[in-house]
Amino acid sequence: MNNAISMNPNPVIQYLNKPAENLTKEDLIRFIEDYDIQMINFRYAGWDGRLKTLNFIIGNRDHLDSILTAGERVDGSSLFPFIEAGSSDLYVIPRYKTAFVNPFSEIPTLDILCSYYDRDGKPFEGAPEYILKKAHNAFKEVTGYEFEAMGELEYYIISEDDGLFHADDQRAYHESSPFSKWVDFRTEAMKLIAEAGGTIKYGHSEVGNFTKDGLVYEQNEIEFLPTNVEDAADQLLKAKWIVRTLAMQYGVEVTFAPKITVGKAGSGLHIHTRIMKDGINQMIKNGELSDVAKTAIAGYMELAPSLTAFGNMNPTSYFRLVPHQEAPTNICWGDRNRSVLVRVPLGWTKPVNMISDANPQEKGDVVDFSGKQTVELRSPDGSADIYLLLAGMTVAARHGFEMKDALEVAKKTYVDINIFDEEHQEKQNSLAQLPKSCVESAANLLKQKDIYLDRGVFTEAILNQLVKQLKAFEDTTLRHDIENDSKKIMEMVKKYFHCG
Repeated sequence: MNNAISMNPNPVIQYLNKPAENLTKEDLIRFIEDYDIQMINFRYAGWDGRLKTLNFIIGNRDHLDSILTAGERVDGSSLFPFIEAGSSDLYVIPRYKTAFVNPFSEIPTLDILCSYYDRDGKPFEGAPEYILKKAHNAFKEVTGYEFEAMGELEYYIISEDDGLFHADDQRAYHESSPFSKWVDFRTEAMKLIAEAGGTIKYGHSEVGNFTKDGLVYEQNEIEFLPTNVEDAADQLLKAKWIVRTLAMQYGVEVTFAPKITVGKAGSGLHIHTRIMKDGINQMIKNGELSDVAKTAIAGYMELAPSLTAFGNMNPTSYFRLVPHQEAPTNICWGDRNRSVLVRVPLGWTKPVNMISDANPQEKGDVVDFSGKQTVELRSPDGSADIYLLLAGMTVAARHGFEMKDALEVAKKTYVDINIFDEEHQEKQNSLAQLPKSCVESAANLLKQKDIYLDRGVFTEAILNQLVKQLKAFEDTTLRHDIENDSKKIMEMVKKYFHCG
C-alpha cells in the first residue's frame, strides 16, 4: 500500500488505495457498491457560506452513473442574490476527490462537494469556489509558484453549568479535562473531519472561557495543515458543517461568531499561507524569512483594507478588531507578535535536532524543518466567506509580486515591538488602520476592486453584491455608539450568532 495512503483516515481513500485527486467515477461506483451505500448527497456552498444539500436515493447502477456524470440542476437565484430569477438555472457537478462517507446519516450515504456550471456547461464565473480556482491559477501564472493555506477554526461551545471544575476566566488556553469540559466533543469532531478528508494539525482548548447566566462558554480550536489553497477551503467548509451537526447531536450550542459577549475573547479564523515550488517551501532562505515571503506579505499589507470585506462580514467582526487585544487593528507585520495583522510564527528556521536532547537515546541527524514555515493573517473571523477570503488572499499575495516596491513596503510595515506600549505611540500613529466597520470595508473594496477584477478572477456582480450587503449594515459609528451598552451589544451578537 502507498505509504501516503496507509494511515489515511478517509475510508474512501483507504479502500480505493488512491490519492483523492486521482479518484474516478468508476472508483466511486466500486466503493458505493462494495460498501452498500444507498444515498448520494451533493454539497455546495451558497452565498451565506454554508453547505447546501441535494439528496439522491440510488435506484440502480444506471441511475448512479447518471448522477455522477450529469450532476443536477439547481435554482441559482435562490442561492446567489445577484442572479436574476429569469435565468437562474445552474448545474451542480460533483468533484470526485471531495467524496466522504456522511458520519451522521443513518442511511449509508456518500457526500460529494460540487462545482457550479452555467447553462452552456461552463464554470459559473460568480461561484465562490470557482473564483478561488481562478485566483490560484492567476497566482501560478504570474509567479510560477503554488499557493497553500491552512485555517485555525475557533469556536465556542455553550452548555449548562454543572458547577464542577471551572477553569479560570479567560485562562483556558490548552486546558485539560476536567477543567476543559468538551475535550471529547473536540476530539470526536477532529476524527470526523479527518475521515471527511480534512488534514488536521491539532486541536486544543483556547483562551476564551467564562460562565454567564447559568451557562459555561468554552472556546476551542481545530487547526489544519497547509495544503493546496482550494483544498484548504473545502476542508474548512466541511469542518464547520461537522462541528455544528455534531453539536446538535450532543444537544449543545456552537458558534463561530467573532464576538459573543462584552469583554471576552472573540473567535477568529486565522489563515496561514506558504508559497511552494516543486514541493519545496519558499518562505525561508538561508535560515531567514525569504524575499518571496516578504513580497507576499507586502501584498497583504497593500490589500488589507479590502480583505476585511471577505473576512469580516458583519458588524460584530469590528467589535473583535479593537486595540489592546490579540486581534489586530494596525496594518503591520512582525515575528511572533500577536498584535500585528500578519504574524510570522515561531518556526524551525535553522536545522536542529531538539529530539535527541529531550531523548538522549535518540541519536538522529540534524533535520531541516524550514518547510513548516508559514505566515499568518490574523484579521479574519468566522463570518468570512471561506472561498472568497482565500481567493482575496491569493490575489493579495500575487499582487505583491506585481508591485514594484514590495520589499520596501514590507520593510516599512515591519514592527518588532509592542505597538501599544506608550513609548511606541509614534510608530503606531504612522501605521495605517484596518477598517472599523462593514461600511468602511465596502468603501475600501470599491477603491481596490480593480486589483480583484484583474485577470478575470472576481466578477463585478460578486463585488457589487458584497459592497451592497456590507453598506446595508449602516454600522459606520455603531462600535462607538453602543460600546458601553451591553444590552444592545448582546442583541447584535444574538442576531449574527450563526454567521458564516
